[in-house]
Amino acid sequence: MKFPRTHTLKEIAQIIGSEFVGPEDFPVEGINEIHVVEPGDIVFVDHPKYYDTALNSAATVVLINKKVDCPEGKALLISDDPFRDFVKIGQQFKSFQPSNQMISPTAKIGEGTVLQPNVFIGHNVIIGKNCLIHANVSIGNDSVIGDNVIIHSGTVLGGDAFYYKKRETGFDRLKSVGNVVLEDHVEIGANCTIDRGVTASTTIGEGTKIDNMVQVGHDTIIGKKCLIASQCGIAGCTVVGDEVTLWGQVGVKSGISIGDKAVVMAQSGVGNNLEGGKSYFGSPAEDVRLMYKQMAATKILANEFINKKKKD
Repeated sequence: MKFPRTHTLKEIAQIIGSEFVGPEDFPVEGINEIHVVEPGDIVFVDHPKYYDTALNSAATVVLINKKVDCPEGKALLISDDPFRDFVKIGQQFKSFQPSNQMISPTAKIGEGTVLQPNVFIGHNVIIGKNCLIHANVSIGNDSVIGDNVIIHSGTVLGGDAFYYKKRETGFDRLKSVGNVVLEDHVEIGANCTIDRGVTASTTIGEGTKIDNMVQVGHDTIIGKKCLIASQCGIAGCTVVGDEVTLWGQVGVKSGISIGDKAVVMAQSGVGNNLEGGKSYFGSPAEDVRLMYKQMAATKILANEFINKKKKD
């Protein structure tokens, strides 16, 4: 998420009441998670295991819970609780804004777009031309929808990310300040849920078709011309390439990638990166030919064992 204007390191430190390392006029342009940071961004880290990753990332400001050597050209914000202060910064610039009407006056809706009854459209939503939004769809704040998009009834775009930090008193939510982007010619089935990014965008690429009852987690990027069948669950921060097919009830772990034109057969569990251009099956998903051979071998061994027991 980019701030409306560039702020100084001192200004950001004053928001969270923290010390800082670096020039007080050091420029700060936004906040982002580690996988999408850019120069000018703040990234947070609160565990020594990940210090080096954060300090060597593209982020130029690191919100950290220990004073360490600051890399050249970067700055530090020293906090006793970086998770808390990261949330605080996000809420300072983009806190939740309640609505009191079904279609926000700040929404922009393109020519030829049809909204069926009971559609909710939040603040600063942009919807392109010739879209069809069916009844009881909810489109959250800041969502961006291209041209010729179809969204079926009951779907929710822009719910908060499922992202928590465990505390002794319970769980603290990392409040989402990102959005959802649907590119041109996307179709979303009924009762789907597509969570907005924590700080960036959850994106569905041009021409992708998603069946009913599919969950897409925060900050996931789905490529162009994909087919995703009913009851698939795709966790956050996943990258799905172009022309990928996920058949029914496929589950995909967070933070992995699936290559272009991969096909994952129904009820498979994807726990690792998958190379493109191949078909996969099983849990964990493996090359479909290997899995079929293993299944055939298992069946042969089982039959041999049963026959041996009968003879005994």
